[in-house]
Amino acid sequence: MTRFLLLASASLAILSSLPAATPNVVVFLADDAGWGDYGQSGNQMAQTPNIDSIAKEGVSLDRFYVCPVCSPTRAEFLTGRYHPRGGVRGVSTGQERLDLSDKTIADSFKAAGYATGAFGKWHNGSQWPYHPMARGFDTYFGHTSGHWGEYFDAPLEDEGRMIRTQGYIVNVCTEKALGFIDKHKDKPFLCYVPFTTPHSPWAAPHDTWSQFKDKAITQRATQADQEDENETRCVHAMLANQDMNVGRVLARLKQHGIEDNTIVIYFSDNGPNSHRWTGGMKGKKGTTDEAGVRSVCYIRWPGKLPAGHTISEISGAIDLLPTLTSLAGIKRAGNKSLDGRDLAPLLMKKKIEWTERMIFSTWAGNISVRTQTHRLDNAGQLYDMMADPGQTKPINDQEPALAAKLTEAVSAWRQEMFGDVEATPKTAGKGKAKGDKKKSGGNAVDPRPFTVGYREFPITMLPARDGEPRGGVQRSGNAPNCSYFVNWTSKEDSMVWLIDVHTAGQYEVTVDYTCKVPDAGSTIELSFKDARLKGKVEPGWDPPLYANQDTLPRSSGESKMKDFHTLKLGEMTLPAGKGPLTLRALEIPGASVMDVRRITLTLLP
Repeated sequence: MTRFLLLASASLAILSSLPAATPNVVVFLADDAGWGDYGQSGNQMAQTPNIDSIAKEGVSLDRFYVCPVCSPTRAEFLTGRYHPRGGVRGVSTGQERLDLSDKTIADSFKAAGYATGAFGKWHNGSQWPYHPMARGFDTYFGHTSGHWGEYFDAPLEDEGRMIRTQGYIVNVCTEKALGFIDKHKDKPFLCYVPFTTPHSPWAAPHDTWSQFKDKAITQRATQADQEDENETRCVHAMLANQDMNVGRVLARLKQHGIEDNTIVIYFSDNGPNSHRWTGGMKGKKGTTDEAGVRSVCYIRWPGKLPAGHTISEISGAIDLLPTLTSLAGIKRAGNKSLDGRDLAPLLMKKKIEWTERMIFSTWAGNISVRTQTHRLDNAGQLYDMMADPGQTKPINDQEPALAAKLTEAVSAWRQEMFGDVEATPKTAGKGKAKGDKKKSGGNAVDPRPFTVGYREFPITMLPARDGEPRGGVQRSGNAPNCSYFVNWTSKEDSMVWLIDVHTAGQYEVTVDYTCKVPDAGSTIELSFKDARLKGKVEPGWDPPLYANQDTLPRSSGESKMKDFHTLKLGEMTLPAGKGPLTLRALEIPGASVMDVRRITLTLLP
């Protein structure tokens, strides 16, 4: 607490010296929305007037590229650097963590005296010092992992502590963002609102779902035979809710009289998470084709940026850090080389010579590269994107010199990022490129240990996502981010977290669990090096799976969630250092031990 008070005092001192015109910044980031999901893009089904208004009243980046999946894009936005440089190679099990040596956009704004807050899905590390509050944000509310299984009355993190919320998750996180804006309206702030939608599970509030559930789908996916019309309807219902929340924030800025001095930006983190309308482009989430990596990006700053302006030059998430720091007139934190460019001259319609560039996209070993006019896909096929946005006719034989140039560029980029020119592309999300130092995708637990025990942030949550099931123990679903451990029936079974204890000392240990009432009473042991803590699993706690979460049935790989109870296991003394933290059973009187959602270690004073 003393540390936070000192930092707050220092921030106030800096704020007092800032000019009155220093702009606020609000960043909206959608999750799994595609370029074609908005009215501004020509989607006739979309109800996104507030989001569209950011483009109408500001600048639209017409060819804006992100990554094929969530956490890589977030890392590129935060750092201005391609995500492999920062150690982000996956979306779960620790692979999503951004290297501690990388400075973030929040670090830059905080150093300049801004109040900084993030409200929603983080997805670049959970445990301190990977936590958002260690990466430049003064406050954080939301879920630090990716996939989240509860959208109604969800358990969410409030600066390190899990709380049960009431209402739809997007409404709840937006309300927290509004409170942050209210508190800091009289001084510069950076407000980051990474929404949870329209990422699955398919869950929309009843009022918006009722508007879409019977609507005809008049604009079809590029691969129309693979489109699920109800999923498309649900996406638009989720985005209509999101648009309403964007409108709430825009209205609050206007209410406080600060909208003219606030930069507002909206974009998404990857292509659409289902087959739906993309304006004829090829691909979806998880692919490196055009629709898999193209996003809308709208930037509004009334009076400073021209309204209704469209930028045709290619750009990407890597450009946002240098651009926003430039617009705000602040110094960038850190000195690592950037991959992104400052787009401010383009945004302000300045007459400059803009050097041609290439933007690379990668996932699971697949790499494609985009120039202003062409794309070389992961199979080495060259397409003229002006004439053939659907990537239907490769033109390698017509443009052999360009195809060779881009093939060489991909090889050089692969070498720079992964150190293996001869890497072989794999199916997105399954496996890795030959020779990659870390997996890109898949569910293998990252070899970097999970950090525990920092005085400045004493609570460390170790969810099942970050552990390794052993013996007969399994995950509740194939998507680790919101899974829990099940099928714990034997003394040979265990679950293990590789941890690095930063501070030796006394720790309070709790376990979030469920247990069938007749099976209560197992004796369990948590061990780390020579430290041991034993306890009993009681009382029995066997709530039903939630039946109020889904608008459409969730996929078989997504865990159905339930209400977990917190077992206070006791206190144990942990030595500093790295090693496995192991949970196992010593006695099992019933058919099973328990299902485990997370272990929480709290460093005591």
